[in-house]
Formats: sequence, C-alpha cells, structure tokens
Amino acid sequence: MVTEGLGMYNSQGIQKKTAFHRSQTLGYRNGYAVVRRPTVGIGGDRLQVNQLSQAELDELANKAPVLTYGQPKQAPPAEFIPAHVAFDKKMGHFDFTLMLMHLRGPRVLKFDAYFQEDVPMSTEEHYRIRQVKIYYYLEDDSMSVIEPVVENSGIPQGKLIKRQRLAKNDRGDHYHWKDLNRGIDITIYGKTFRVVDCDRFTQVFLESQGIELNPPETMALDPYTELRKQPLRKYVTPSDFDQLKQFLTFDKQVLRFYAIWDDTDSMFGECRTYIIHYYLMDDTVEIREVHERNNGRDPFPLLMNRQRVPKVLVENAKNFPQCVLEISDQEVSEWYTAKDFIVGKPLTILGRTFFIYDCDPFTRQYYREKFGISDLPRVDVSKKEPPPVKQELPPYNGYGLVEDSAQNCFALIPKPPRKDVIKMLVNDNKVLRYLAALESPIPEDKDRRFVFSYFLATDMISIFEPPVRNSGIIGGKYLGRTKVVKPYSLVENPVYYSPSDFFIGAVIEVFGHRFVILDTDDYVLKYMESNAAQYSPEALLSVQNHVRKREPPAPELENKQTEVDPGVQELEALIDTIQKQLKDHPCKDGIREAFQVYDKEASGYVDKEMFFKICDSLNVPVDDSLIKEVSSSYSWVDRRG
Repeated sequence: MVTEGLGMYNSQGIQKKTAFHRSQTLGYRNGYAVVRRPTVGIGGDRLQVNQLSQAELDELANKAPVLTYGQPKQAPPAEFIPAHVAFDKKMGHFDFTLMLMHLRGPRVLKFDAYFQEDVPMSTEEHYRIRQVKIYYYLEDDSMSVIEPVVENSGIPQGKLIKRQRLAKNDRGDHYHWKDLNRGIDITIYGKTFRVVDCDRFTQVFLESQGIELNPPETMALDPYTELRKQPLRKYVTPSDFDQLKQFLTFDKQVLRFYAIWDDTDSMFGECRTYIIHYYLMDDTVEIREVHERNNGRDPFPLLMNRQRVPKVLVENAKNFPQCVLEISDQEVSEWYTAKDFIVGKPLTILGRTFFIYDCDPFTRQYYREKFGISDLPRVDVSKKEPPPVKQELPPYNGYGLVEDSAQNCFALIPKPPRKDVIKMLVNDNKVLRYLAALESPIPEDKDRRFVFSYFLATDMISIFEPPVRNSGIIGGKYLGRTKVVKPYSLVENPVYYSPSDFFIGAVIEVFGHRFVILDTDDYVLKYMESNAAQYSPEALLSVQNHVRKREPPAPELENKQTEVDPGVQELEALIDTIQKQLKDHPCKDGIREAFQVYDKEASGYVDKEMFFKICDSLNVPVDDSLIKEVSSSYSWVDRRG
C-alpha cells in the first residue's frame, strides 16, 4: 500500500481517503477578523471556483423567468438600532436653552400629576388626593411614577410604579411620549392619574416635535391635609351644669325598667327578657339579662356595661366605626335621659330595639313627681301559645303495620309502638283456630282448606295451608303473623279484624283474598261463651249449632281419629314405642320447648329435616326405621281420612 498526500492507495491502485476535516474559513489579520474563501473541500478535494452549489442548482431549476435579467434581489433588511442607542448622546433641532438643559442631565420628560383614592374606614375624609411625579425616559420609552415622601403621613410612599414600559390598552400598545400632554387623564394599572403640568425641558421637547400643549392646571390639594393645617379650637364655653350637685342629690337612686328584645323575625331568633337600670347620679345606663333555669345559655350577668348611651349623633359621625373606637362627646349631639324611658314604648339602644313593659314602684313615684306622669300601667307581653298543628301522616305504602310506619313521622329516631302488656300477659298462648275455604273462580282452589290462627295476645292472624298429597299445590305457611285490616277502612285510622268477626259463614278478606269460615275448634266455642259480650247473638248461635250438629272433627283441626281402624292403631303403637325410648332421656323436659321454638307459627307441624335437626341439637337418638314407619303410617291414615 502506497501513501500520497491526504490519501492512501491500496493494492489495486485505488486511492482511499483518510482525512475528512473542513477547511478553516475564519482568521485574524492585524487584530481584525477576516473571512477566507476555501479552496479545498472535505477530504482535501479541490473546489471549482465557478461551480454552483446544489441549493443554487435547485433554485435555478424551479425558478420561473419573470424579467429579462432574472428576478430582482430583495433588499437586505435595515440594521436594527435600539432606541437607547439612537437617542443616547444625540440631540434634535432644539434651541440653545434646550441644549444647555440637555448638557446638564439625562433625557427625561417630567410631569406633575395626582390621583384620587377612596377612604372607606374614616368619617372625617371620604377621599384622599395624592400628588405624584411621572417620568418618561426617551432612551427606552419607559415610565415610572414616584410620590414624594411626606414625613409621618402613615401611607407607603416613594416609588409607586417602577421604571418599565406601561401598557396603554388591551392590544399590547405601550405609552409613547406623543400620548402625554397637560390636562389629560391616563390610566395605569387601574389608577387614573390627572396630568396638570410639566417642567421646562419637557415643554420645549414636546413643542419642538410639533405637539400643541394644553394650558397648565392647578394641582389639587388634599382636603383633610388642609383641614389639619387649620389651628385647633382652644377655648370651650364652660357648662353651667353642676355634676357634683347631681351626684350628691341622686346618689344610690336607680330607675329600674323591665324590657324584652323580640328577635323572632330573624333566623334562630327568640324573645328575651332584660332589666334596664338608669342611674340618676350620672345619667348612665346598664342592661342586665334575666336568666331562667335550663335555658341553655351561659350566665353572663351584663348585656351592656354601665355607660352613657348616645341618642342622636352629629351629621359627620353617622359612619363612625363604633365597633372599633369609642364614641366621644364630639360625635354625639344628644344623649339618652330619664324622660326617654317610658313604659309601653320601644327604645333603640346600640342597634337593639327594647320594649319596656313594666317598672318598679320607685320609678313610678319618680316619674309622678318629676314629670307628672301618673299612669304607667304594666303591659302584658306574654305570648299565647299557637294552636297545635295537626300532624298529617303520609299515605300508607303497604309495608309493615300502619302504627309502626307512622313512628317515622313522629320522631327522628323511630320508637316501636306501645303494646298492651296486660293483654299480652292475660292472653299468652291463647290461640283461636278456624277452618276456612278460599273463594276463587279457579276450579283448583275450591278444595283448598286453610287454618286461621288468631292470637289473642297481639291480635295477629296467621294462615296455614295443610299439605295435600298429589294436589299439585305446595302447602305450608300461607301468611305470617300480622294484623289484617278490614276492607274499606281509612288509612289514617285502620280497623283490624277482631275475634268478633270470626264465626261460621263469615267472610274474611285478607289482602284481596276472600275466605269463608267453615269450622272451628272446641276452644273457640268455650272462649265465645266466656266472653259473650264481645260477640253478637247470631255469631254465638251459629258456632253453637255447628258444634252440636257437626260430625267427628276434620283431620285438619284434630289429631285424633274417632274411628278405630288398623292404620290408626298401628300409628298409635309406633308413637308409644318412640315415647318409651325418649322417656328416660335426660333432655326430655327441653324437647317440647325446642319444638315450640322452631314452630314459630304455632301450626303444630315441623318438617322432617327440622325434626332431625332438633334431635341432633339435643343429642336424642333417633331410629330411622321407626321414623319411616311413622311417616308411612301417617300417610296411609291421611289417605284414609
């Protein structure tokens, strides 16, 4: 491989580049930067002087001829010169006086102005005039606003707006010296400044630029500052009132008034009672609050401390901050006196209106001797209680009992309705049972029978349908314990079914279903005869005649069979066998109670699964063969019956 210059040659004689740097185009000569035109390109290749670049070739390919000698070249943009460079150390066509002023200081336009500021928290001044100086800097078109500092003014003064370019409108334009003049208003950051005058340099500059200046105006003065400059009043006419004589004459003499403050018109307001004491020795007033036991208020003794109470304020003191500062004699033109406290008239003290309804005997005697007022009767301020508002219940929605649902309207936390405990104790475990048929146009419902159980302790009714094999209808609980409302009874005052409504042939409507009473058990007749006053003679006679004429009781109401047949004898023998097995069991006393607990409807039936569950919980041994024989025998007897 042979090396020559900036390249290398391989075995085939082809030159291979190894250097790819660009030629240097910048340099310095005698301390000045000069531009050198490169003669070689990247890799050391010599450049053709008249060769066009690729960009120039593309431009020529896409250029459309417009003129004979090609398109005119655009003029280069004007060189940007900042304003502070253009105006710095340069002067316009001014007169000799302006030139002298220019030599003494910088180029700044100076204007005298003022703005008005509201004073909401003072009764002596409603607004304040603040004088400022507005400076405009020609070198960068910036402005600043400075307020001369006044010693002990209590106002932050000095530089109000620092030097910057100020916006003139919402379009982004800024204030220029052409916008400034005397006798105009300019708004800067929400404050309106009134320009009244300018200095000699500003006047000469604006007039030299062809701006016609308005005549100067007088600077506005602050009224409160001018008022403070006036001399204070040093002489006060002495009063001929002898306070010492009043103190010695009326010492320990106090007028007592009884008043109320009625604030019921406002939210959470109420009517409260107060005692007003008027001290004759110095014409001061004290207001005490009358507290009652368990009124829920802290026992503060005084509503208002003993002090003189203003009646009429001067015209300039209506906006006096009474909640912050104490009222002096200068703000009051008239004070409350004893003649302003009259029984039967309202009285406004510090914004509250009190009604005086009574006073003590000493006060009545004082008014009789001093003012000649002998009639000060007591005013009755007791309010009559409004008639109780009848509480209307919303319409019944059909869920639960009416009495239970109505408790949600009487209290925020509903309470269960009261129960007749005596009735529950007397009629505990007393149940009236009836056999009824369903009135229905459906043929399958004609043979269905239902057992009504009326619980005398709670006046509730439960309905049980004995299961019938191969009937296609699942028997069991038809209706849980609940009170049944009679049809056509009012929702506000419901009337429930009672034992007097159940007799032979009676129609009982339960939630849209009609049932006809067909039969009763023997306990119903005994209960009706012992409480004959509750039943009508026809109802009692119907049950008596039915019991006397009826044949052996229906299998749905009685568990014993009147006829002696082999199936019944076999069933009784199996039951005796089971009773002998359970006779010596230690839990024999709790078996009956357990079955009564799980038989919540008092129907006398439990299913087979519940029976085995109760026996397992009591550890009672159960012979499956005997249970199967009892079930088959019971089914056989049920079919025979």
